[in-house]
Amino acid sequence: MTPLRPLLFASAWALLPLLAPAQTLAPPAAPADAARAARIAAVFPVLDKLYADFAAQRHVPGLAYGLVVDGQLVHTGAVGYTDVATKTAVTPQSVFRIASMTKSFVALAVLRLRDEGRLRLDDPAENYLPELKKAPHAPTDAPSITIRQLLSHSAGLPEDNPWGDRQMGRSDAELSALVGGGLSFSNAPGVGYEYSNLGFALLGRIVTRVSGQPVQAYISEKILRPLGMGHTTWDYQQVPPARLAHGYGAPTAAGPGPEEPLLPRGESFAALGGLLTSVEDFAKYLAFQADAAPRPITAATPDAGPVRRSSVREMQQPWSATTLAVNRRTLSGRACPITSAYGYGLRIAQDCDGRRYVGHSGGLPGFGSYWLLLPEYGIGVVAFVNQTYAAPTAQNYAALDTLITLAGLRPRAVAASAILAQRKAELAAMLPDFNTPATNPLFAENFFLDEDLATRRKAAQALLAQAGPIRSVGELEPENQLRGRFRLLGERATVEVFFTLSPESPARVQHLDLQLLPTP
Repeated sequence: MTPLRPLLFASAWALLPLLAPAQTLAPPAAPADAARAARIAAVFPVLDKLYADFAAQRHVPGLAYGLVVDGQLVHTGAVGYTDVATKTAVTPQSVFRIASMTKSFVALAVLRLRDEGRLRLDDPAENYLPELKKAPHAPTDAPSITIRQLLSHSAGLPEDNPWGDRQMGRSDAELSALVGGGLSFSNAPGVGYEYSNLGFALLGRIVTRVSGQPVQAYISEKILRPLGMGHTTWDYQQVPPARLAHGYGAPTAAGPGPEEPLLPRGESFAALGGLLTSVEDFAKYLAFQADAAPRPITAATPDAGPVRRSSVREMQQPWSATTLAVNRRTLSGRACPITSAYGYGLRIAQDCDGRRYVGHSGGLPGFGSYWLLLPEYGIGVVAFVNQTYAAPTAQNYAALDTLITLAGLRPRAVAASAILAQRKAELAAMLPDFNTPATNPLFAENFFLDEDLATRRKAAQALLAQAGPIRSVGELEPENQLRGRFRLLGERATVEVFFTLSPESPARVQHLDLQLLPTP
């Protein structure tokens, strides 16, 4: 269950020789959505080559991958075999062990129980695991570890790879004995991040205790089944042999590495990495994670998921200390620092281009896996490999970077709130003359105290005189529900209008900035 490390991704520009034939697939006259879909589809051959090259370079027995766009699985691919001996081909329906990718499902189970009022994230874990009280197990000046600290790998437990890889089949009685005998801590709880498989085994036990069901049964009933993940399981013996991916070690000069025995189902320890699934099934989960993007405050979009949308957003936020990889470079050699932190069962990262990533790796003897989501773009990839720790991390980053570059994708537009649209219309009607009394309820209390009406009017009129008569008003471009910009298109130049609203209700204009844009 290897943790995520500082990551690399390939630059799409290195793949540009493959682009030329693809550009003709998007007819200019097609509707916007159809044109976007065509541009995305044109990149599929580039993505296929990216993963095929990885499989060849790493000599992996088998690889399956999928691309999710706007909640839909739009492309899949497969290379090699699930079973080398029988030459059974990998397909998007092949079932792989996904190892630590399991952890976010456990986090969702904890959050669901929290949302039901059955536990609190800042409760001491010992409230639900009395065995934690039975032996000294932490620095004497430290508070009790909390559920939140276990979720974010900040409980002070040491990084336990590869020890954790071999614990899957341990029983709950063995977990109780381990905890009762005292635990070794590398840090005081709450002061730093360190990846702990044991911490998620403890969370699995908490889910079992609070729900009254084994953690596997609770996740299957409350999360997997509602998401329609009918081919996801905790027991490899439940997978049809023709669909089950066998795991293999590192390759040798003679060919694929030795076959690794499949790990047993286990009990609470299964929470650290016990799930098996297919690309087609996992795509439903990836779409569920992508759907957590915020809606406008006034929207009536139903929150019908197995866990609240707000809770999914919560798990996608950084809850551990943020680290910065200053010397990081892409596979093409471009310097691109990246920050990373841990949410709840998820890794959160932001790169030098401002792109925010959510995802997780998985690694066990015989398997490597990785999924990655760009929430603001609505795109994500997942890839499974049946070779020890062969997670295609850099390839997933490269796939998303390539898709954005070659398909010309942009972040999802933020939907404007009604009040932001209203204030934009009022500002557009008032400008360029700024002919308004200082008592206009459009403006917040601070507005004319910060700069008086006469000064604001003079500056606005001088600026707009340079732009010339206003011919049209551009569309509102919201940054969020209370901040945005629009353009006044003048005869000689364009003026950008940026404004923010106050926190009162109704929200009023508290800041206004007019800027003359350079003529193209």
